[in-house]
Amino acid sequence: MASPWKHCSILLLSLLLHLQSSTCLDRPPADRAAVAPIQNEGVTHSDGGMWMEDTEQTIRQMLQPPPQSPQRKLLQVPGAALPFPPLKVFSDGEPCVMFQARRLSLRLEKQKQLDLTERAFSPQKPVDTSQSVCRQDKATLLMRFGDVEDLRGLSIRLQLSNTFYESSGQWWFSVDSVSLLYNTSEEAVFNASEVYAPASSSYHCLHVSNLQRHSALLLPSTDHARRWTITFTDFQIQAFNVTSGKFSPASDCATFLTPAILMGLVTSLILLLVLAYALHMVIHLKHIEHDDEHKADVYYPQTPEQPEHCYVENMAEKNILE
Repeated sequence: MASPWKHCSILLLSLLLHLQSSTCLDRPPADRAAVAPIQNEGVTHSDGGMWMEDTEQTIRQMLQPPPQSPQRKLLQVPGAALPFPPLKVFSDGEPCVMFQARRLSLRLEKQKQLDLTERAFSPQKPVDTSQSVCRQDKATLLMRFGDVEDLRGLSIRLQLSNTFYESSGQWWFSVDSVSLLYNTSEEAVFNASEVYAPASSSYHCLHVSNLQRHSALLLPSTDHARRWTITFTDFQIQAFNVTSGKFSPASDCATFLTPAILMGLVTSLILLLVLAYALHMVIHLKHIEHDDEHKADVYYPQTPEQPEHCYVENMAEKNILE
């Protein structure tokens, strides 16, 4: 007759097998078939040692991670988490402008948001940049998307310039403006004067947008621009000094007074004020103790004879003075 602990072990094992079959739905059918005979074999063994060995083997197989199934692979989009390769503009066979963004999105007022990331950077369907221009001190990156939704002839134009500053002794490139061209004659222009970096570096920013929550590096310059929302996510660009077809080390747009640093400064200021107040109180208490030590002792008479004695002495002094 089987012992009670053996019955409990069989029930526990059956429960674990049930949980495994209910949670691992993507496990191939061969795995389930392999588990079932082992369970039956472990239950039918009469020898205690063999039964324990089979039980341990079953538990080990249950604890092994399930192999990847084709159904899970379908949920993973290859390359979706990685950015597309950078967009390059060539001049005389050499790249003069490199531009990359993880996401490029537009929205006209309350209409549907447009995601142009794949249209702009996909190598399979490269965007038309044939009208882009590169010179020594000026460059234009023009991306022509054609008709997108209700917009006819949508294009994005980035105007760049290269300037030498004597104060720093080096060349700096900047994105002067970002323009949206659509419906043949309409143009929305954004000032992007805050987007700049040394010519020997690339420029990188997590968000280049006209939204306030993203620091609003793009400022509307025309009435049409105020109707648009444009956001470049993980923005990176380099111009005029592109070598080896790769981005140079990036100059990031992160400013000194970020929200975290600002909160740290405010907290430090509060702690300094509390410390200053505590020191002031300690010094004030020491000053009070010092004054108490130098005060004269006050004499209070303890017996009724002492006032008479003091009165006699006072009268004697008065007679002497007279």
